[in-house]
Amino acid sequence: MPDNRTDRFFRYLNWLFNPFHGLETTEVYDLIGTSSLTENALYLNLGYWRDAETIDEASEELALLVAKRGGMRPGDTVLDCGYGFGDQDILWARKMKPEKIIGLNITRSQVERARMNVADAGLVKSIDLREGSATEMPIENESVDLVVSVESAFHYRSREDFFREAFRVLQPGGRLVTADILPTEDSRNPFRRMEQWFSWNLVAGKFNIPIENRYLIPFYNDKLRSAGFVQIDIRSIRDDVYKPLHDYLSENRTFVGKLHPLAKILAQLTLNRSAESVYAGLDYILCYAEKR
Repeated sequence: MPDNRTDRFFRYLNWLFNPFHGLETTEVYDLIGTSSLTENALYLNLGYWRDAETIDEASEELALLVAKRGGMRPGDTVLDCGYGFGDQDILWARKMKPEKIIGLNITRSQVERARMNVADAGLVKSIDLREGSATEMPIENESVDLVVSVESAFHYRSREDFFREAFRVLQPGGRLVTADILPTEDSRNPFRRMEQWFSWNLVAGKFNIPIENRYLIPFYNDKLRSAGFVQIDIRSIRDDVYKPLHDYLSENRTFVGKLHPLAKILAQLTLNRSAESVYAGLDYILCYAEKR
């Protein structure tokens, strides 16, 4: 086994089974590679399951929920922060038909694959996927109508920097929409609170959620207001995300078969636990805000 493959194997092993070992965001997604939950695409989101029966349908439904909440429409210039493999941008270009979609992503392996996917879809004129940071956007002031971030803002160092940058690049009247992961409010039951603590810290450690992004919905609202946003609306949609996803994966373990043999062990152990336990510490929000 060449040295780079050996190094990758042991980094993967350490990440999977060492609860105190985390990785940088780009390293996490490089290790995950194209092991998407979906069966026919490369979506990386957890899905919105209210009217969905498969993971592919749920992933598309979440992307469309974000787009519709932001009022994405023809003529818009959209900035997608953390676009993964570009599936959501292709979906939006075909169904919502904005004038232009610009994407920012810091994981080079995803950038390269996403650009190939966009080219294969024949959409290079309307989708411009770039390598760049959502906290230091290489985007002009007041040049964007809608900023979206689907399951990526929790990674940013910090989310507040992202809010400030989003406000800067939005035109007056522009909109921000995030699908984001936050901790749940602590239970009064000490055993449930311990379960919440373990659930949050396991996910935060493995998927590089910095400590400065650990706060509840009221603080999320406050930080948006501090950045200048108005008409803020934040609602939890966790009941339409975590449990139906867990139930689906427990019954349809196609995704598990895609994983590294070591990762399969961890996935099986996770799926054998109840959704209430696995996701006890995780809230999931859909957030809308405007720039006056």
